[in-house]
Amino acid sequence: MKLEDFDFDLPEALIATRPARPRSSARLLHAEAGATGDRHVFDLPKILRPGDRLVLNDTRVIPARLTGQRTRQSAQGTVTARIEVTLMEPQADGTWSALAKPLRKIKIGESIFFSNDLLAEVQALDEGLRLRFNLAGSDFDAALDAAGAMPLPPYIAGKRAPDARDREDYQTVWAKRAGAVAAPTASLHFDEPLIAALTHRGVDFTFVTLHVGAGTFLPVTVEDVTTHKMHAEWGEVRAAAAAEINATRAGGGRIIPVGTTALRLIESATAADGTVHPFEGDTDIFIYPGYRFRVTDGLMTNFHLPKSTLMMLVSALMGEARVRQVYAHAIAEGYRFFSYGDASLLIPSHP
Repeated sequence: MKLEDFDFDLPEALIATRPARPRSSARLLHAEAGATGDRHVFDLPKILRPGDRLVLNDTRVIPARLTGQRTRQSAQGTVTARIEVTLMEPQADGTWSALAKPLRKIKIGESIFFSNDLLAEVQALDEGLRLRFNLAGSDFDAALDAAGAMPLPPYIAGKRAPDARDREDYQTVWAKRAGAVAAPTASLHFDEPLIAALTHRGVDFTFVTLHVGAGTFLPVTVEDVTTHKMHAEWGEVRAAAAAEINATRAGGGRIIPVGTTALRLIESATAADGTVHPFEGDTDIFIYPGYRFRVTDGLMTNFHLPKSTLMMLVSALMGEARVRQVYAHAIAEGYRFFSYGDASLLIPSHP
């Protein structure tokens, strides 16, 4: 299975840099039973069945992008350098792993000042760096909220800087548990009127947590995709969530995760017999064609990067040929791609 099997040409004009407003006005490509239809997200109550269950990721994106300065004494006097830092994930020892630009200007032991309240000492340097902040708990959260910016994906950040609108746009309406450095973007299409309409339709909701890491944007660099190693992310399926999903399956309802993060998490928590169990810990599950889905009956997701692990995941769910048809249709019809783009509802013929 080669990396080039998951490649396609995408016109740059289709890469969205702002989301649709209102959220549920985004377009929705509905692919089910061999048919492909052009709808909108607000049509979901007409498409889904009473008894279906949507699985939603309630992670909250932190303002993980920081701009700071480090000061160093040299023979020529005081030298300052501007440093851009993106937090990756907290470590068990209280430090944070992070990416920095330019990394070559940083030394172990020196401090980076992000605001009057927030500074960090460089603890280690490897592929990125390890930072220990001067604050913890709610004090750290407040200082980070004041100093940080939303960590927009590279394909958006390369076109424009994060701004105040992204504080709302790049967060789901149900975001609760802080810890992600990337949004579960399929969920960005939901607003309160849509949730109310789905509830009225008889569609149920279950919340799980997967803290999306920056590794979600790392490219696949191996030609044989089966040898790719996924970046581990922390997730939790609570006992009540597992019970809800199991009850829906027992009653004949469909389990449809909203987003690849929710899908990967519930598949990680499901036994070979299809029973979902409570789960807490890291998952590095890698889903590519040939994977046998244990609990997932469909998926709502955005349109993904060429050669990405997410393209491999949707190909595993729908079949490679079917996904190529879906993506060719999306490009021909001008759907908007990636994190702030439009959505698809993918229901395989034989879930």
